[in-house]
Amino acid sequence: MQLTPSDLTLLSQQAISAAKKAGALITQHAHQPIAVQQKKGGGQLASQVVTEVDHLSQTLILEVLAPTCITYDLALLTEESTDDKQRLKKDCFWCIDPLDGTLLFIESTAGYAASIALVSRSGIPQIGVVYDPVRQTLYSAVRGQGVFRNGQPWVLPSSDVTAEKSLTLVCDRSLVQRADYPNVIEALEQMANKLGLASVHVINQGGAVMNACWVIENHPACYFKFPKSQDGGGSLWDFAATACLFHELGAIACDFHGQPLDLNRADSTFMNHRGVIFATDLSLVEQIKTFYCEPLY
Repeated sequence: MQLTPSDLTLLSQQAISAAKKAGALITQHAHQPIAVQQKKGGGQLASQVVTEVDHLSQTLILEVLAPTCITYDLALLTEESTDDKQRLKKDCFWCIDPLDGTLLFIESTAGYAASIALVSRSGIPQIGVVYDPVRQTLYSAVRGQGVFRNGQPWVLPSSDVTAEKSLTLVCDRSLVQRADYPNVIEALEQMANKLGLASVHVINQGGAVMNACWVIENHPACYFKFPKSQDGGGSLWDFAATACLFHELGAIACDFHGQPLDLNRADSTFMNHRGVIFATDLSLVEQIKTFYCEPLY
């Protein structure tokens, strides 16, 4: 069925309720001993661990959202369940990461979150909701209706460049562990210099969802995952909600070809095929794209 703006508003309210409930549950279990299991994922440890909290959070979210699947004929894609491919048949699907940054949660390190998106069959995010239980911060957006942070309208900070400002690189461990990481930093420093920025400041802590949110919080900033042939590079549920936030803010969420993220990839849920770039403005994207074109990378 064709969703109206009013439908999207009502569905976003349901997603917000679900994310907050999940956040409360996650907080309740934080800093407590918890059993860790292995699962099939990408090449990094962060994508291969799962806990009881991941499953409990997913159950709680689905208790809120499952009725909407019947009312609005929506499909479901969740990290901790098998992809039934209904997302390729229905007009829209919920795309859910009940606990992004599980490894950080296990380590009692900030950077984990609950993430819920509604994505069209064509791969365009319609709703994006992120709840950061550590800072108790709620980010939400509806396509065409703007972005809110803790219920207040949220906009990109001023883009005025001054000699005191730094370019912030938000990254995860997979980038830091690359043999060419020093070269990446050098290229970013050169880019910062071209843009009239003082230096490069690195935030190396969060999961994919909070990393994208921190890009906005630290404008001018960027976060990216290089394309690679192996499965991995994050999954649809890692980027769908924040892509909606970025679109509504006028920031950039794209692949290394400068195209919109493929958020309903038919052959896989992984995003390694084209890579991912989140940036606060287009000039950063154009520079980052050149990193991968060079033989070094």
